Amino acid sequence: MIGEIQQLEDTALDELSKAQTEDAIWAVKTKYLGRKGLLTGMLRNITQVPVDEKPLFGKRCNEVKVLLEQRIEEALARQTKIKKEQALTKEKIDVTLPGRSIKCGRVHPVEQIRREICKIFSAFGFSVVEGPEVELDYYNFEALNIPKDHPARDMQDTFYIEENVVLRTHTSPVQVRVMEKIKPPVRILSPGRVYRPDSDVSHTPMFHQIEGLLVDKGVSFADLKGILTFFLKKVFGPDTTLRFRPSFFPFTEPSAEVDIRCVMCKGKGCRVCGQSGWLEILGSGMVDPAVFRNVGYDDEEYTGFAFGLGLERIAMLKYGISDIRLLFENDIRFLRQF
Repeated sequence: MIGEIQQLEDTALDELSKAQTEDAIWAVKTKYLGRKGLLTGMLRNITQVPVDEKPLFGKRCNEVKVLLEQRIEEALARQTKIKKEQALTKEKIDVTLPGRSIKCGRVHPVEQIRREICKIFSAFGFSVVEGPEVELDYYNFEALNIPKDHPARDMQDTFYIEENVVLRTHTSPVQVRVMEKIKPPVRILSPGRVYRPDSDVSHTPMFHQIEGLLVDKGVSFADLKGILTFFLKKVFGPDTTLRFRPSFFPFTEPSAEVDIRCVMCKGKGCRVCGQSGWLEILGSGMVDPAVFRNVGYDDEEYTGFAFGLGLERIAMLKYGISDIRLLFENDIRFLRQF
């Protein structure tokens, strides 16, 4: 029996030395040390061993068992190390390669213009105020001296959500809401998205406006001209030539359109300016007394002026952009220029 144990040990160690995979090692362990393994079977048959040989037989079986368990654990450890080395070799990082850079974003040209305008007017004490884009008909029209039967409503095609709820067509409703809450003096800018059903190379259904309001005692049209002249020369350069043309807006009286000399042709006439040499840039005027009465201001004591302009139009003229749709398509090649 002792000889059989020695032969089993030699055979098991030989098979283990030839096992080159983890599965093969586990197979050797199962063959010899499993519940139905060869060595386990010998230990179960110890009752058939002569009494005087049992101590030596049991001792030898345990020695072989311990030896095999130790060699099997070592073999499994080697296989684990080999797998890890193979994985590291396969997944190694070449530190000599250049790193993957994170692309830096750009401030959108419309947002650049918005920030620039807000910064210019902050020097005059204007603060920035925002309001809802879904607006009541009263604030969008009636409080601004545009009743339901007023022809000026045709000037601003409107997206209606309900009979008296609209997507605002301008940011002037913010001015009304502010004047309802605070007493003069008032100096505010109201930038934001506005909506009108219009779409071509120079118009989109959604665009951005910024409107300003100044109300105080003794405010005159001269103040309006002075501030807007300073503003336009800051945006387009000190040599900018501008003019004020009489116009009509239902919430200002008198009203004026402000034009600048065409930035493309320098006044010679081109496709952009319609061969006129001038570009319409913004609308403005003295606040109509009817608007003051709607918000509870004394129109005998206070005067004020308001103005409004489209941010996309300013961006297109300043940066020489020919199609407004470029501002909304998010083409990284276009945006990277800014």
